[in-house]
Amino acid sequence: MQEAKKDNGRVTKVIVRKSPREIEIMRSAGKITAEALRLARELTKIGITTDYLNEEIEKFIISKDAVPVFKGYRGFPKSICTSINEEVVHGIPSQRRLDEGDILSIDVGVRYRKYVADAALTIPVGIISEEAERLLDVCEKSLYLAISVIKSHEKLSLISRTIQEFVEENGYSVVRDYTGHGIGRSMHEDPQVPNFVSKSLLEYDEILMPGVTIAIEPMICVGKPGTKVLNNRWVVVTKDGELSAHFEHTVVVTENGAEILTL
Repeated sequence: MQEAKKDNGRVTKVIVRKSPREIEIMRSAGKITAEALRLARELTKIGITTDYLNEEIEKFIISKDAVPVFKGYRGFPKSICTSINEEVVHGIPSQRRLDEGDILSIDVGVRYRKYVADAALTIPVGIISEEAERLLDVCEKSLYLAISVIKSHEKLSLISRTIQEFVEENGYSVVRDYTGHGIGRSMHEDPQVPNFVSKSLLEYDEILMPGVTIAIEPMICVGKPGTKVLNNRWVVVTKDGELSAHFEHTVVVTENGAEILTL
């Protein structure tokens, strides 16, 4: 789950470096999150409803003595986000049935022993178009490329630039209205982690230090990057109705790179 990017002035940031004990707990939360997404992939089939996915994943998370952190967050009514085709993020599970050729983005957040992990992936439903298949491939690769360039004492903008350049070189656009984020005791902490480079980002670039935990989540589109929020005040869609994909991992910056906590 994302928060809107605010790029209209300097805000004092508090970036919390996690202790080894805290990282170990987040590693456990990340394992539950990863297992929930693995279950989602196994369950996603033509004809099932996104409500069914929500119910099964919620039960799984609770069975692990964890909490589905999205449920009730700012009034969000479900435990996972399920965004289909042109829906970018924050799709609400419903009785809508999945059709052959759909692409389904599932975002899962888990709180375990007071710490949060957050991850997402986009799943093909049955046989999808070549365009959709390529979109998913580029989005997922952009995430892993971004993780691969992380180094302690490097600038945050390196992550943003890596995602933007790879996505745009492949002919797609990067959503500007929503970003990745810091994560830990709260689902959204400093710093914001944009998927593109802006003047504001360069002006106030953060230095990544060991122990910083962030959720990196490229959201990319076949068409233009513009988005809008539907009347339910949650579901974000592409303005032009083109397909969108979303992949995400929670990672911790280490001395030698980064560790994926939701792998």
